[in-house]
Amino acid sequence: MPQSRSVSLLTIYPHITSRDRRLLQLLDDHQVLTTDQIHRMLFLARRTCQIRLGELAALGLLDRFRFARAGGGSYPWHWTLGHQGHRFQAAAHRQPEPTVRTSRQIVDRLSANPSLNHLLAANEFFVRLTARTRQHPEARLDRWWSETMTTKQFRTITADGHGLWSVADATVGFFLEADTGTEPLGRVVAKLDRYDQLIRRGGPRYPVLFWLGSEPREEHLHRLLRGRISGVPVATATHACDPTEAVWLPGGGTGRVRLAELPSDHGQPVADNPNYDEGVFVP
Repeated sequence: MPQSRSVSLLTIYPHITSRDRRLLQLLDDHQVLTTDQIHRMLFLARRTCQIRLGELAALGLLDRFRFARAGGGSYPWHWTLGHQGHRFQAAAHRQPEPTVRTSRQIVDRLSANPSLNHLLAANEFFVRLTARTRQHPEARLDRWWSETMTTKQFRTITADGHGLWSVADATVGFFLEADTGTEPLGRVVAKLDRYDQLIRRGGPRYPVLFWLGSEPREEHLHRLLRGRISGVPVATATHACDPTEAVWLPGGGTGRVRLAELPSDHGQPVADNPNYDEGVFVP
């Protein structure tokens, strides 16, 4: 099928399933996902996932890129919206239609972004939560906000993501700080000042989750946290762990707990707290 701007979206609609629409929205919100991440969230069989992604790429709804490995071979495919996918999302959200050049620039800039691995790490955290809900009906990821959305809604913080995680009747809000080891830990800890300010303004008192690449880095972070006076709850775990299990070590704590067991407060129904709409909590 030609992928020029002149192609009507109406000719593509008969090929789009509800699962496809969910994938398009995920990529619109979170920019990039690997084949494996998409498989774990949306498909049962990996081969079925690969075939469907290829079909969506042929329709122009998706685009993809990957890099060569230093020792030979390639890294996994990284998937993002194609031009028709950008057009579809723009129509769905009543936004101006993008040009082919704009769509191409988005993919080019994303593929060359030096923070791409960090973005994928942050997305991986939420992918694991989403995958968990497929196996455990009592678990729900009620909210998955990207860094951009989190900053837009909470204004003064720059978390890598924000979520609401529910198990049965317990709901925990959290802010994610996905650490890939490229930033000094002293600078990482300093980010807590902005969360303190958010709480003082009546915002939520959610735990800040430091998701770290190694146990030594986790131990180093806890040493820096000792003696720090802060009203912000903090917990740490490593990338090797299942984030839904009892892997979170609270600041000053001695035992690890589940994500759903961490302290969480949605804050006050003040004007700039996005958790509330006219005084009513809105997940």
